[in-house]
Amino acid sequence: MAQIKLKGNPVNTTGTLPQIGTQASDFTLVKTDLSTVSLTDFKGSKLVLNIFPSIDTSTCATSVRKFNETASNLSNTKVLCISRDLPFAQNRFCGAEGLENVVNLSDFRDGSFGETYGLTITDGPLTGLHSRAVIVLDENGVVKHAEQVEDIVDEPNYEKALAAL
Repeated sequence: MAQIKLKGNPVNTTGTLPQIGTQASDFTLVKTDLSTVSLTDFKGSKLVLNIFPSIDTSTCATSVRKFNETASNLSNTKVLCISRDLPFAQNRFCGAEGLENVVNLSDFRDGSFGETYGLTITDGPLTGLHSRAVIVLDENGVVKHAEQVEDIVDEPNYEKALAAL
């Protein structure tokens, strides 16, 4: 279990992020068209997993916008924006914002991604949602960077995450 904060107040998660140098666990998530995708579907591409509680908060929306802007300049790299939001909400947000360079994925069906990656918040007002984190994987699914943001309202360190690519 990891302890993070929500506006300075302690909250806990189900575990800890994967360690740098380890193989990332496979996952199955839901795309905005309600089809499913797994980690193995992205084999051969570098991945930035931008994980957050909800697209409908200002910090989460900012992270999606920033990664969308950056993603267009990254070679052989995909940015996966992952939350427990319904795919309809993710699609609505990206459509309204004109965001086309990120892949929105939802863990709404069973929350297994959050459990496997140690991200599910276990107490406080956001119980059941994912903590804010960025995980970078190489083309073979090996973890190159893992950052769980100390306070959910803070933004991740974009530069450090992208430097791991």
